[in-house]
Amino acid sequence: MKIFIKILLILTLMFSLSIQRGLANEKIKIGLLVPLSGQNSDIGNSIIKSTRLAINKINNPIIEIIPKDTASDPKVTFDQVKKFQEIGVKIIIGPVFNDNLIYLEEFKDIIFLSLTNKNINSKNIISTGINATSQLKAIQKFIKSNDIKKTIFLTPDVNYKNEIKKAISKTKLKIVKNYIYNSEPTKLTSQIEKITNYKRRKQNLEDEITRLEKSDESNKEILIERLKKKDTLGKVKFDSVIIADFDQSLKSVTTSLLYTDVSPKNKYFITLNQWFDESLLKETSSQPIYFPSINKKNYEELKKKYFEKFNKYPNQLSFLSFDLVGLVYYLILQNDLIINEKIFTKKTLFKGKVGIFEIKNNKINHILNFYKVEDNVFKKIF
Repeated sequence: MKIFIKILLILTLMFSLSIQRGLANEKIKIGLLVPLSGQNSDIGNSIIKSTRLAINKINNPIIEIIPKDTASDPKVTFDQVKKFQEIGVKIIIGPVFNDNLIYLEEFKDIIFLSLTNKNINSKNIISTGINATSQLKAIQKFIKSNDIKKTIFLTPDVNYKNEIKKAISKTKLKIVKNYIYNSEPTKLTSQIEKITNYKRRKQNLEDEITRLEKSDESNKEILIERLKKKDTLGKVKFDSVIIADFDQSLKSVTTSLLYTDVSPKNKYFITLNQWFDESLLKETSSQPIYFPSINKKNYEELKKKYFEKFNKYPNQLSFLSFDLVGLVYYLILQNDLIINEKIFTKKTLFKGKVGIFEIKNNKINHILNFYKVEDNVFKKIF
């Protein structure tokens, strides 16, 4: 039996659709669970603004977004869901944080599109963030296309290390080893030294210089001079390294690799989605460095529209929430305005601003683009 995959050009095609239904007076109510008070209120307010942009783009009064404040608290989140339940809301975008999911599974009649990137084994709680599996699939494609034979993984000893481990297994990414490291600066370099066999390679260099000095080789001065320009002698046991880290910690790892004489000039430096962090452009010694991400052109376009409307830039989750409004709108219309878990069981590809959503069996993954930072610019690979 053939499986028909619909590639849905939302936000360009879908949002321009003028849907005329007999149920014009019946609203599609979409709940929005975000922090609007407390230290994370900026995140919630940014998400609300992006959903307003999506609603304006759809331009159909049948759809209604109803926001409620979670205060980043699981108990408050639970109470707000009960209020949604009382007014007949069947689908909710949110919550934002994993901790706020703990009481929600009992609401079997509500579908939650969590903005987290942690895979959850639940029929009614669907993680929509750019998860590790989606990122490793893009990395796997890059590795295959460049015929890279030996890859190691460097994962910090933090909570999401388990997500990385599951994603490696799920994607069947071939790696030599997944090294778990401590990110503390006082411990990091010594760990990278062991991984790269730095001391042995350093000793190899010293031994070879000593050997040449004692030898009768006619060109030993030239050879010794060449060796003295090196830091180590001998190869590392990998062709590429995937660093599952971000921000300053990522920079610390690349610095440690450079210290141990492992350079992106002869080994592939690959990392996870960096959201086009412009600080990477300044790290010239760590270039080129590769990473999967959303479509940069669409990212810049939406960022510009958001700024023109609200005079500030959106956070990362704003891009995702913008797309989710369009995704929900389309799938509900395709299901004759009936909201149930079946709308997320059919295999569907859905093109949004953050890329292509891959929907199947109540799971959402993303088909991502791939970029590199080189010569102080972001360059698209695929």
